[in-house]
Amino acid sequence: MTPASDDGRALGDRLRSRDLSAAAPVLNMLESRSPEARAQTAALLHAVSPASVGGEAPGHVVGVTGPPGVGKSSLLSHLVEGWRGRGRSVAVLAVDPSSRRSGGALLGDRARIDVDPADRAVFVRSMAAGNRLGGLAPSTRAAASALAAAFDVVVIETVGVGQSETEVADVADTVAVVVQPGSGDVLQFLKAGIMEIPDVLVVTKADLGRVATRALSDLRSALRALGAQDTAVVAVSSVSPPAGIDDLIDALDAHRQSLDLPARRLRARRMHALADFSAEHGERGLRALGGRRAAEKWLAEQDPGLDVPALEEALGERTAQRG
Repeated sequence: MTPASDDGRALGDRLRSRDLSAAAPVLNMLESRSPEARAQTAALLHAVSPASVGGEAPGHVVGVTGPPGVGKSSLLSHLVEGWRGRGRSVAVLAVDPSSRRSGGALLGDRARIDVDPADRAVFVRSMAAGNRLGGLAPSTRAAASALAAAFDVVVIETVGVGQSETEVADVADTVAVVVQPGSGDVLQFLKAGIMEIPDVLVVTKADLGRVATRALSDLRSALRALGAQDTAVVAVSSVSPPAGIDDLIDALDAHRQSLDLPARRLRARRMHALADFSAEHGERGLRALGGRRAAEKWLAEQDPGLDVPALEEALGERTAQRG
């Protein structure tokens, strides 16, 4: 065990003991580009893996996505308040577009989400989206997995364009898609197939009256047409006093309780390993595995006890064998 991996293991142990103050150094480690970061991250993820924890991490990983400007950050401010009112600790990973100059997130921590800075049970970090518009950087996937060992709720808020809708579904236990009335979002969902992804649909600006009622009706009709009429649709309003927040938290909880969580998390770990492999080796690496579908099929046949670094190593070995 190297000194670098010792650091990762120590931080993993702190998360397992529900030490919320470990969140900031964990994120700093995961976003580091130093040569030691890979060993540190591997040790950290192993320390919070089901094999080490004795089961899945207890936190609820919630993905929140939707078109830009729909009001996700305002909604999250109220959601955090609602979760805290129920005594839950909350970590928010707000995925922002990357700066071309620095590679980091364009917006700073807490810039958009209103939380009490003195509340130590709330952690908010802006993270760079990486080099794909709307995509999730490998560090975001690792952060969600790690923080779920310590926090009751871990939220990934995406920029809501490009790859984010599909990628957040590979990471989160529950995905909430946010739309606003009168924006044409329902038609966009029907065209793009995004309606197949959300576990909970959220209509903002419920205070708009008839327009909001029409949006709710359209969404429910679309869900029925897709055979997904059991998907929860919740109307919320961020106008003071906010409305629908408790209903939304209840809907998110209900979905989590209905999950086969080990199966969902197992798929998330395999997709995490494939995303890390793709980020490092690019399209050439995927072609060496026979393409993405072949790689996913091969991962599905691997030992379910393997953590993300072990799966990524196995992908590398598989590439060498095929080469």
